[in-house]
Amino acid sequence: MTTVVVVGAQWGDEGKGKIVDFLASQADMVVRCQGGSNAGHTVVQGGNTYKLHLIPSGILYPGVCCIIGNGVVVDIPVILEELDGLQARGINTSNLYISDRAQIIMPYHYLLDGLQEDIKADRKIGTTKRGIGPAYVDKVARCGLRMADLLNWDTFVDKLRYNAKEKTHLLACYGQEPVDVDAVIEIFRAYKDRIVPYIADTPPMINKVVDAGKKVLFEGAQGTLLDIDHGTYPFVTSSNPTSGGACTGSGVGPTKIKRVIGITKAYTTRVGEGPFPSELLDEQGEYIRQKGFEFGTTTGRPRRCGWLDMMVVRYSVLVNGLTDLAITKLDVLDSLPELKICHAYRYNGEELPNFPADLDILAKCEPVYETMPGWMSDTTACRKIQDLPEAARKYLARIEELSGTPISIVATGPDREQTITVNELF
Repeated sequence: MTTVVVVGAQWGDEGKGKIVDFLASQADMVVRCQGGSNAGHTVVQGGNTYKLHLIPSGILYPGVCCIIGNGVVVDIPVILEELDGLQARGINTSNLYISDRAQIIMPYHYLLDGLQEDIKADRKIGTTKRGIGPAYVDKVARCGLRMADLLNWDTFVDKLRYNAKEKTHLLACYGQEPVDVDAVIEIFRAYKDRIVPYIADTPPMINKVVDAGKKVLFEGAQGTLLDIDHGTYPFVTSSNPTSGGACTGSGVGPTKIKRVIGITKAYTTRVGEGPFPSELLDEQGEYIRQKGFEFGTTTGRPRRCGWLDMMVVRYSVLVNGLTDLAITKLDVLDSLPELKICHAYRYNGEELPNFPADLDILAKCEPVYETMPGWMSDTTACRKIQDLPEAARKYLARIEELSGTPISIVATGPDREQTITVNELF
């Protein structure tokens, strides 16, 4: 049995799509476990760039079975657009399956997401306004529509009409027009025939492959610090991107998970609101943003950039049970003569033992840095750890030391080939 969970060890955007794509070449199945179209995984393969929001990155391998698990909220028009784009580029999509237990994002979820974010004014979360939060609200309120409902059209329509009445009352509070339920029904009538062939009872499929001793890769979205329970609440997503979410979002028990790899940039970024102790608000921060092309795959928003924050990484090791790290975008630091690593937070004159839950405390934390020399040479052609400059190897060794976790993969560029394997995961 070989099962690997991939999680983001920072605030998302760590390069999970590239690492999942790299590992998928060895996998029999790739499972997306949570989140929705607010995720954006970019894969560069042979000079071709693929941007995926819902479909697992493993879709680029014809022999890999790809699952969208029950923990995902499914935006059907986004999936259909991705399918059309992949098929137009000659990618076979017949190996894709969508859990019949997955929730469906409805048009009124989009509308409510935008209205609720706008009304928060200076307390906004920084949501992508793609309906993710309202869809999870309906899931928890036990009134959401699921992919299984599309298999019984009369049931789907009946539930939709009932939900539309409630949403109409809610929208009226925002001064909005009633839900045009007949128009929504026709929209989904057009979607139904195209999406139904992909719907399946996925937990038995996944467990059968796991129990057969085959290689299964669990693909997370977002990052640990965006977890609804363990992240920098309330500036978080609406699901569990931590390793535990891989189990609940796929229907596979925790005893069947063997490795958990945390993806970590060689520096730190975050999108949206919330405290960011190691953020750089100067020319170096802007240099990292431009050099690393730090703009959101989903929104295009510029990412906030800062030095590598090991308080964040150590916290991710703790709550995910990380067995391995993958360091991405090492090459972005190639031209910097000096690097800093935040190894602690100082609050009220004392160093904190752990990452704080209280954001008022986090906002007042002073990062405690140690300085390391840069390597001032190109790493993009390196394919073995020994090929890296000595200063780069020392930088990676310090990350291992501070995190207490071995680095198994190092990425030195966006392309699949620009990847160094230090330890085999499968």
